[in-house]
Amino acid sequence: MALTSTDETDLLLPLIAGIGDAAQFREFLGRLRRRSDAEYVSIVMKQGDGPHAQITDFHAGRDLRSAARDLDPFEMHALERLHYDQLRPGRVYGVGEFVDHDPVFRAERMAKMGRLGIADERVVRLPRIAETDAWLILARAKPCEAADSALLSSLAPYVEATLRSYLALEHHRIRASVSAQGMARSATAWMVFDREARLLAIDPRLDAWMRGNLDYAPRPGERLRDLGVQPERELAAAALLFTADDPSARPPTPRPVLLHEHPRLEALLTATSDMPRPSMLALCRLPNARTAQSVDRLARLFDLPPREAQLAIALNEGQSIAEAAEAMGLTLETARNYSKRLYAKLGVRGLPELVRLVCDSVAVMA
Repeated sequence: MALTSTDETDLLLPLIAGIGDAAQFREFLGRLRRRSDAEYVSIVMKQGDGPHAQITDFHAGRDLRSAARDLDPFEMHALERLHYDQLRPGRVYGVGEFVDHDPVFRAERMAKMGRLGIADERVVRLPRIAETDAWLILARAKPCEAADSALLSSLAPYVEATLRSYLALEHHRIRASVSAQGMARSATAWMVFDREARLLAIDPRLDAWMRGNLDYAPRPGERLRDLGVQPERELAAAALLFTADDPSARPPTPRPVLLHEHPRLEALLTATSDMPRPSMLALCRLPNARTAQSVDRLARLFDLPPREAQLAIALNEGQSIAEAAEAMGLTLETARNYSKRLYAKLGVRGLPELVRLVCDSVAVMA
């Protein structure tokens, strides 16, 4: 059965919109449930195999998976049943095809479905997407009709294509979220510029820092201003360099630039990767004030007493031993003894190596 023009509007457009919708296919599934007069319609995805597989269930109507779990924890309604994994992709199956070979099992299965208020169901397995299996399922309180199977068969290719885009987007979302958290923890912020050195995007933390410290609000689509003639010239020249689209050319070496002297703002300029168009990335380091957590982390990582870890953090911040001793309420001699013990325990030969060790440690991440 081919989808009608009404189906294309009522079903396919909400399906595609579900890729980026916070409701995640709720509108599509709700319309499909009303269209088929079903009690339950779902897209079920499974990542992994065995009892620890991750099951994602987008559904409209009654939550039959939860209802089945409440009735019998050992008889889940959806993908824990072995036959779902054995279905041929693209073909629509009825529940009768799973149970006709065994009258006893058929009676038990139909009784369980009856307790859930379900008389019949249809399921189509979608072609495997990366490491993910997926099914489109429809369950009714009355027997399903040929039109229900035809509708699922017609929708299956569109659902498959949509899920491919959805899973790719989820992958990019995860990478973006992890990257953002990692850069924030390391006090690194970013800006992206086009070939004309116009701002394409900016890290919200860097935007806030520039507004608070430079009294300047960067605007996407415009060049940075009020930096001075030299930094603006360097940004313009670097943008031309790092957005060159010659695939045979060796990638340029990242270039440092001082964007603002007081307060100081440095940037490391380089080419972006995996972007829709050539652009330049500017990585900036923001102040990363250490906290008591830094002391606790350092103590845990290197098995240090808290006071020795506190001294190490203070020295890493640029304090002299005398300044750290005063801030910690120690005598200078005690602080010196602590430092000697630190050098011995950490296997460093002096203050420069100690500072380097601490700077390289995850203890000083935000």
